[in-house]
Amino acid sequence: MSKPTPISGFPEWTPAQRMIEQFVLDRIRATFELYGFAPLETRSVEPLDQLLRKGETSKEVYVLRRLQADADGPAGDDALGLHFDLTVPFARYVLENAGKLQFPFRRYQIQKVWRGERPQEGRYREFLQADIDIVDRDTLPAHYEAEMPLVIGDALRSLPIPPVTIQVNNRKICEGFYRGIGLTDPEAALRAVDKLDKIGPAKVAELLAETAGASESQAKACLALAEISAPDASFADAVRGLGVTHPLLDEGVAELVAVVETAAAHSPGLCVADLRIARGLDYYTGTVYETSLAGYERFGSICSGGRYDNLVSAGGASFPGVGISIGVSRLLGLLFGAGALTVSRSVPTCVLVAVTSEERRAASNAVADALRRRGVPTEVAPSAAKFGKQIRHAERRGIPYVWFPGADGAPDEVKDIRSGEQVVAAAGEWTPPRADLSPLVS
Repeated sequence: MSKPTPISGFPEWTPAQRMIEQFVLDRIRATFELYGFAPLETRSVEPLDQLLRKGETSKEVYVLRRLQADADGPAGDDALGLHFDLTVPFARYVLENAGKLQFPFRRYQIQKVWRGERPQEGRYREFLQADIDIVDRDTLPAHYEAEMPLVIGDALRSLPIPPVTIQVNNRKICEGFYRGIGLTDPEAALRAVDKLDKIGPAKVAELLAETAGASESQAKACLALAEISAPDASFADAVRGLGVTHPLLDEGVAELVAVVETAAAHSPGLCVADLRIARGLDYYTGTVYETSLAGYERFGSICSGGRYDNLVSAGGASFPGVGISIGVSRLLGLLFGAGALTVSRSVPTCVLVAVTSEERRAASNAVADALRRRGVPTEVAPSAAKFGKQIRHAERRGIPYVWFPGADGAPDEVKDIRSGEQVVAAAGEWTPPRADLSPLVS
């Protein structure tokens, strides 16, 4: 067999990194549940026509054949694709199960997704997302849009990572403003402004003219709106200062003021009103969110989402919602690359039970069983080598304690191999310090 080569865009973490990932997921999951979100996992595949019905994603979807030998495979409406985010499968789930769900329905979903984009630092083709959404039947109160940043702020603040800032905007502000200055294709204008960070103001102005039919003065007005940013409700005065009026603009400003003020009361400094945030996907209709990580701003958002009113609907039934997604693999990949996250040991094991001789291995196994029953992660030494070699085995793996079974009636002893302290102990009574029980992430 030839030496395997890595596949670009499909990360595989080391055991130590995987322990960090599990720690992060546990903290995120705990926060989601504190806010009353219920767990959900949807299937990995969706009909291709459903995946492509919203947004410009056709070049990013991985298409599946049912069988490897089925060269022709299903086509058209029968083709399946791996989901590229969790929003579309969640929308489908809500429609299929609307009669069984209690609304407003609050769910969290931590699951892998696949996207055929160009791999780069912090961007992968297979990656893990952690999503929350709230959907309701027919109408969804705007206060849920203010709740999203609070959940995410608490979840990310529980992790040993740099501070985050959530940039918020409201699509109604943008659409109302564009209509107020006379643009007839506000969605094209939104898509152009969404590229501001990538191509700069001059290119955006050209794009506004080409795709949205904007005049020079209209393009300048769009860019002036996008320049407005404030950590408080003062952004509203800046918007009004541009002299544009439209009912949808007023509605969006009021909703964004509520989001910013609610966040400021809960976590001062968490949210910033940033009117350049547009989110290019067509289904967003209200508040939109992007999140920057201090020191890693150049890599873009690690957590994004927004309000949608038209994504989940069928016939006369509609289920408006609001959701936000943490790019877990994206976040961890950036921090791993910078060496910014570490774990205190590379294995969960807290205690290595030494083996005095292979004939007495059963006695070591009994000690390990007693410790495990008391919640102490324990393993038994692989061989009855000299104690010095068994201790070095524990040191290489970062295991803090070695247990020595007593022989010929002597008591058992346990050694902290970091300090050298060794004490008499009984497997049914001894407990390590809480800080040593599990690996510590920092």
